[in-house]
Amino acid sequence: MNQETNAFAPRPLIELSAVSVQYGGGTIALDRTDLQIEQGEFVALVGPSGCGKSTILKLVAGLLGPTTGGVIVGGREVGTVGTHQRKIGLAFQNPTMLPWLSIRDNVMMPLKIVEPYRQQYRSKRKTEFRDRADALLEQVGLRGFGDKRPWQLSGGMLQRASLCRALIHEPDILLLDEPFGALDQFTREELWDTMQALWIAKRPTVLLVTHDLRESAYLASRICVMSSRPGRIIQDTQVDFARPRTLESSYAPEFGALVHQLRMRIAQARSEGDTKGRDYVDTPARAIEEVTP
Repeated sequence: MNQETNAFAPRPLIELSAVSVQYGGGTIALDRTDLQIEQGEFVALVGPSGCGKSTILKLVAGLLGPTTGGVIVGGREVGTVGTHQRKIGLAFQNPTMLPWLSIRDNVMMPLKIVEPYRQQYRSKRKTEFRDRADALLEQVGLRGFGDKRPWQLSGGMLQRASLCRALIHEPDILLLDEPFGALDQFTREELWDTMQALWIAKRPTVLLVTHDLRESAYLASRICVMSSRPGRIIQDTQVDFARPRTLESSYAPEFGALVHQLRMRIAQARSEGDTKGRDYVDTPARAIEEVTP
């Protein structure tokens, strides 16, 4: 009975199975990495610098293929026909708004590119799509700023607009690569609330790369800790704090305990990485050029 139930159980939305990635020059970014993410989860990746967090985002987005192993998104192997019928939204540390366009037009840019909206863009850009962009801007506190140019907004305001652009086409998957890393602490904390509210309202599947452990504990439903390069997931922690989370709740003892535990695990991973690096050099089966200082 259990075997029959498991056979028909839905697959995770995102699956990485024994994935390794080796860049040119011999640098191994990921080594036999496994990860499963269910629909609607908010997963954060944390770990030492250079451990392959952003590489995983590129794999899921289809911007990079694995050297070995498999990457499955929506039941299809990435790179095969039909994989990205699943809509993906992207937001990075730098908002990269086009300076000659208004904020509203920047937000609507995915609708100009992604099907099926692309075919409807000319007929709906001044009506339905404009209204959709304005509604998102209002939701993140940018009501009345749609006609402004990027150079007229602060860094925090641009990042809010970037989140709107990533969500405008109602993606199944939202990939965030340190989207708040360049902002001051106060603005960053405000945007945590904004991101949390957007996720609660729309429930995309989110994969967040961050170096901020408080940020990961504040936003994520799961936190995956990665080893030093070559990266692997060495800890997968469920975050059960009630939502909506608040700045006040982030100073609770259990919140601080989780952040401290993550910090200690990453410090251990960094230390183990130093030893592992020496082992790579000392092991004849490994080429020296595979080790990056």
